[in-house]
Parts: sequence; C-alpha cells; structure tokens
Amino acid sequence: MRLEMREQPQLKQETELPTILVVDDEEIIRDLCARALKDYRVLQAGNGQEALKVLDRQAADLVLVDVMMPVMNGLDLLQKIKEQDPSQMVIIMTGYADKEVILQALKAHADDFIQKPINLLQLKTAISKTLEKRDLRRELVQLKQLDRIKTDFLSLISHKLRTPITSISLFIQNLASGAIDMEAPNFADAVKAIHEESDYLAYLIQDLLYYSDIILQGVEAEASRKDLKEIAVEILGQKRQAIKQKGLTLHNTLSGNWPTAIVDQQRISFVLNALLDNAIKFTPEGGAISLSGEVTDTELSLTIADNGPGIPADELPKVFEKFYQIDPAKTGQIRGFGLGLFYAKQFIRDHDGNIALNSVPGKGTEVTIRLPHSVISNAS
Repeated sequence: MRLEMREQPQLKQETELPTILVVDDEEIIRDLCARALKDYRVLQAGNGQEALKVLDRQAADLVLVDVMMPVMNGLDLLQKIKEQDPSQMVIIMTGYADKEVILQALKAHADDFIQKPINLLQLKTAISKTLEKRDLRRELVQLKQLDRIKTDFLSLISHKLRTPITSISLFIQNLASGAIDMEAPNFADAVKAIHEESDYLAYLIQDLLYYSDIILQGVEAEASRKDLKEIAVEILGQKRQAIKQKGLTLHNTLSGNWPTAIVDQQRISFVLNALLDNAIKFTPEGGAISLSGEVTDTELSLTIADNGPGIPADELPKVFEKFYQIDPAKTGQIRGFGLGLFYAKQFIRDHDGNIALNSVPGKGTEVTIRLPHSVISNAS
C-alpha cells in the first residue's frame, strides 16, 4: 500500500522502471544487454560476488546471470540469491547445452534460460515473461496472505465479541426472568457494568467496520494538504471524555504554527487514535498522558507519552506484530483486536516516516511518529 500523492506530483511516484541486474564477466555482453534493455533500469556486475554486493545495496526486479564466471560462477550465485530471497527472479544465460548445467539450475529454482549467443528479441521476451510471472506470483502471495488475515481476523472477532455479548445477554435473561432484584443495592452496579459492556461492544463494531473498509477491502489512500497539529488536537479532543472518566491528567504542549503536510488524514487519524487508546488503556487511574511535537529542518514529529506500567523488554519487539496484545495481568481479556500498532506502523511507513517506541517498566511508555520534511507543503 502506497500513498497516492495527488496534490504534490514531485514526491515519489510508482513510475520507476523495473531494475535488471546483468551479471557477466564480459563487459561487451553487459553493455550489449544494457543497450537492448533501454526500457529498464540496468545495473551491472562482473561476477557473482560483485552481484551480491549490488543486491545488498539495492533491490533488483530481475537478475540476468551468466553461468561461466570467475570468483563465483552463475550457478553458485543463483543458489546464494535464492537462499537469501526465494522470490527473487533469476534468468540464467549459458553458452552450453549441457543438460547437467540446466538440471542444476532448475534444482536451484532458476526462473528461465537464455542460450548464448544472445538473441536480443529472445532476451527481451524472456525478461518480459519472467517479470509477468513475478507479478502473478506476488498477486497469488497477496491473495493467500489476505485470505489468512481474514481467517485470523474472523476467529479473533468471534472471540472478542463473545464476552460483551454473553454478559449483556445473561443480564437481560436474568432481568426478564425476575432473577435480578431491581431493588437490590447492587442493581445499579450491574446496570453500570452492562452499560460499559455495551459501550465496549459499540467500540469493537466501530473498529471492525474501520478495519473492514481500510484493510480487508483495500481502500486506496488519498493524500491532501493538512495541518498535522490540527489533526492531533482534533483526535485529542475526541479522547478527553475517556481520559476524564479514567481520572487521568492530560498535558498538551503542541504550540506555534505548523506547516501543512501532504498526508492521508484518515490514516494519520487512525495512528493517533491507536496510540492514545493504548495510553489510556494501560495508564492507571491518577496517571498522566502527554502530547508533544516538534518541527525541524528535516522532519515533523509527534510524541505520546504516559507514566503507566511500561512494557517488559522481552515484549518490546512484539508490540508491532499483528494481533499481539500486551497483557500485564495475564488475564487473557485485553480489549481490542491487537491490530492498532501493527497498522499504525504500516500507515506511517506509507508516508515514508517511522514510528519508535521506548518503554521502561514501572515508569511508562513513549511513542514517537516522525514524518520526513518531504511531506511538508509550502502552500499557504
């Protein structure tokens, strides 16, 4: 998922040419391929080791590899590439019709073969077909991932919705049957508890609809000029009642004029909602939450901090995983779907930014989102 920066065309677009890495020890062959492949971005390497160094620095959509090379031959390079990234597309060039060579390449999962001396039409056709195969393979992987996500999500939904629905249903059944004495001292407490469960159920349904629209249905992002500080203040205003009900103190130090930024407001709002929800959820009564931010020459940043229980060091690497939920009391009843931080990180990456989480057990948690200066719009 990438942002479509409609308002600022000079930002990075999905228009880059596919990258082909040509690996051959003969410079004349590499130059011939580069001239023939003018519709692609062509990188070159003289042997297998050079090719691996190139791939460490930048990605290639396809690698075109000669078999016979010094230092590291094409078959060894093919094996190394596939070990590091099985999805990397590789075409083998060979001047030998040796069945053993072809068999070894097939065992190492070569995607296609080109016979030397090279026929330029054959070269272009093989590359085009291999890239099409790569795109189809990626679509298949994405469909499988989406199917798995939907399966996991439906399972999680059934688990999360069961508790509030069961509580509300039992209360209504007992009330209808007369098993609950409305004059009893604890009746008001029971009604309050059921009211909280119904509010939580509404919250889950709202989240479910959002995830369905934005994530499961793949709604495209749309960017426009927005004031990041105004978005943050608006989200904060929506959370004030929840902060007050829990007896928390709020410190908002955002000030000054902020430049407008090219962002997707819906996704940025989701990120801030998720971070504030977590801060409210895990900060005990009497605690404090702060919202701060900064504009520098290189980036815009927003930080949400709390003085809650913090996160154990062994759980920090897991907090951005899909469906993972921190459960300090080990009750197994943490509210929510465990998707907030996962998609928060993804949405910030869609803006070419990053999100960092620092936490000290017993002292609190601080989460900072940073957006690069490139998203800033100088338009008034």
